[in-house]
Amino acid sequence: MRPLLGLWLLALTLLADAHIFVYHRFGDTRYPSTDTSIEVLRKQFDYFRKNGYEVIPLSRLVEALQKGKNIPDSWVVLTIDDSYKSFYDNALALFKEYRYPFTLFVYTGATEAGYRDYMSWKQIEEAMKHGEIGFHSHTHPHMVSKSGDYLREDFRKGLELMKRRLGIEPRYFAYPYGEYDERVKSIAKSFGFDAVCNQNVGAVSKESDPMDLDRIALTGDPNLKSKLKIKYLPAQWLEPKGWPEDGVVRRVHVKTSDPNAARGRLYLTGYGWRRVALKKGELDTTLNLPLKNRRSRLILKLEKDRISTKIVVKP
Repeated sequence: MRPLLGLWLLALTLLADAHIFVYHRFGDTRYPSTDTSIEVLRKQFDYFRKNGYEVIPLSRLVEALQKGKNIPDSWVVLTIDDSYKSFYDNALALFKEYRYPFTLFVYTGATEAGYRDYMSWKQIEEAMKHGEIGFHSHTHPHMVSKSGDYLREDFRKGLELMKRRLGIEPRYFAYPYGEYDERVKSIAKSFGFDAVCNQNVGAVSKESDPMDLDRIALTGDPNLKSKLKIKYLPAQWLEPKGWPEDGVVRRVHVKTSDPNAARGRLYLTGYGWRRVALKKGELDTTLNLPLKNRRSRLILKLEKDRISTKIVVKP
């Protein structure tokens, strides 16, 4: 029985997936679509603690990926986008109480301009004592719609500002609004980050690309248990590659890593879920559906909650 037990434990390890979660505002009821109350945040932290989850720094996860190490199911990474002041005023104390590390992605232009709803450089410096600091752009643009020259200047200005104000060269970047395409991804990679984070639904396994890490939003009061069940699905999205010229998704063609997958579900923003058939792990189906949102996601979900997401953004 011992050999069988060993194989079973090995299979569990290989299937293991970490989860990166993203927050925005805390205890700020003016913006419910991006807000997490402190009561909900404490409930989530208690759930992690009581159910054996280990909240780790993003740097530890990235190092494991770079070294090809297995990723435990118990790992959770917490990130905060935009550096809203509500994080400093309302949530930082709770992170300190639980001794949970975090990565704060800073919108440098807002802080430099002294916008009221954003953390000051002094407050960001204080947060640095308890977590890691990443870059979230200088002007928080819709990057897909901007020229390459604009984007490179945005990176240059913001990163120079972080070095001057904080004395750091951030190793991690998160796309504003979670919007990107292959062109934007290539420009981001050229600045030498160790990892780049999106806002796609998905998990992180040893097969994940550090330059395209999925993060799950935890705004409102979501079903945390269901979020933690999500598994990484290695998949190659052949169509659509990006925003269709006429705005119509005609064909969805995805190759997954599971040759035995025969059934799944496909999600498209504005249309919901539909059942789809796969042949030897490959989905090739016709939709002919006009996109309803300028930022739309296609999600392929197979059994055991394995998920791959493709975002398409109108330029």
